[in-house]
Amino acid sequence: MAYDEDLANRIRELVQGADGLSEMRMFGGLAFLIHGNMAVSASGRGGLLLRVDPAQTEALVADPEAHRFEMRGRQMDGWLRVDPSGITTQRQLKRWVGLGVAYARSLPPKKKRPSTR
Repeated sequence: MAYDEDLANRIRELVQGADGLSEMRMFGGLAFLIHGNMAVSASGRGGLLLRVDPAQTEALVADPEAHRFEMRGRQMDGWLRVDPSGITTQRQLKRWVGLGVAYARSLPPKKKRPSTR
């Protein structure tokens, strides 16, 4: 499944102008990064994938539309999936995107990798 381009555009509107912003295809979706750290992604499986402070994970998954991201059968603290039903309004989307951007900003910038050509 390809990511939802309308959702990617909605995210783009919220993050435009953010310092250190870049976009990259990852995890089958389109990710928005702050200084090289993934903040939020229009997921290829629908809805959002985002990074949050791992200490906030438990409180955030109390929302019925939010779930821990699972990789190789392991649930990951600090990584969330938000169902499409949890981002139908601009207010809902702004909340989740804001959490992802705030966490990405709290991380040290990633150094660019040298080209391997």
